[in-house]
Amino acid sequence: MTPAEKILWQELRANRLGVHFRRQQVIAGFIVDFYCHRAALVVEVDGDIHDLQQEEDARREKALNEIGLRIVRFRNDEVLKNLSIGVEKIKEMILTLV
Repeated sequence: MTPAEKILWQELRANRLGVHFRRQQVIAGFIVDFYCHRAALVVEVDGDIHDLQQEEDARREKALNEIGLRIVRFRNDEVLKNLSIGVEKIKEMILTLV
């Protein structure tokens, strides 16, 4: 995991948000950073490489949406600088489905 993923994982693990998250989960042939089955929510933390693979990310996101999953993306620097804002957004998304 990247440093940003490690920091976010500390907030998501052990049911700290009231739901269970898995990390590095395989879904429909894709490996997602974090996944909550109960909320049908995928959380991705993107580094600079994602600037070069926007088409692949769009294809992947479309496939995950088609099976009923919602995806929230954060850039590494967003997690490192504004962790609390990201965690609040994840909480809001969880509350809309749980």
